[in-house]
Amino acid sequence: MIASSARPDNASIVDAGRRAVGAGSGLSYLAHFGLSEAPFRLTPDTDFFFASPPHREALNTLLYALENGEGFIKIVGAVGTGKTLLCRMLLASLPANCQAVYLPNPALDPAGILLGVAEELGISPDGGGFGVHKAIQSRLLELAQRDIHVVLILDEAQAIPADSLEALRLLSNLETEKRKLLTIVLFGQPELDARLNAIPQLKTRISFHERLRALDRDEMRAYLDHRLEHAAQPEGGRVYFTPRALRGLHRTSGGEPRVANVIAHKALLLAYGRGLDRVGWREVRLAARDTADTASRARGLARHAGLAALLAGATVAALYLAL
Repeated sequence: MIASSARPDNASIVDAGRRAVGAGSGLSYLAHFGLSEAPFRLTPDTDFFFASPPHREALNTLLYALENGEGFIKIVGAVGTGKTLLCRMLLASLPANCQAVYLPNPALDPAGILLGVAEELGISPDGGGFGVHKAIQSRLLELAQRDIHVVLILDEAQAIPADSLEALRLLSNLETEKRKLLTIVLFGQPELDARLNAIPQLKTRISFHERLRALDRDEMRAYLDHRLEHAAQPEGGRVYFTPRALRGLHRTSGGEPRVANVIAHKALLLAYGRGLDRVGWREVRLAARDTADTASRARGLARHAGLAALLAGATVAALYLAL
């Protein structure tokens, strides 16, 4: 543990923080807080999924729609609200009779979309677009006869070109007398709504839609507790965020989980550098001031000389801990 004083000055915090993120210090960082892994990594990890009310409702809606063989489902949320993690939770929660076709980067032309679907279905069709479409239809019918329903999941769907959205609409036409052969799930930023408004023949086919919102303060507290508890060693962790720190974190992050993770991780590094077992208002404010898009929310904070150098090292520490 790094030695601390009751109220170290700014320079001592920076020096301690540099030691905290120095070579080989990752394990002591975790041990200091009683953690077995880093609690606020940015990589979407289903083990850390927190079923907040909006995320739980969205996941339940998705599973219900799949069970009933709906054609189009849309999930919209701002950057950092947890769309990709929800997408991965859906993939992990699919019923046994569902086969996923996942396109994480669907900014493709119609031919690219169709070829991507065909490849995920394990087919190599000959010919152009019509041949690919027919091959996909044949495979979907074959799977349906085996009671296997295919789910096409597209992340970052706001980037899909208009003509590719039309190709998806044509795919959604594939059906038997009783149900759709393919369910299409679109995860996207709010711009997706504008894209769909321009294609009414597709918009009207969306049977279920959910919008992910930011977390309120109580949900943010539960979110932090969930991640810290999951990352704790078997005997339990030894770190917590004070009520004032929570208020600051919620305000500066806007309730967005991804931004909260960035600030919380940096605040933990600052607390570690000071030898503390709790994160206070000061650590959150300093971390928020150094984080893009949140500095303006961290008003009233005196300039912290050298903080940028310390928190640049936080990236190194995060990468080290993710190994």
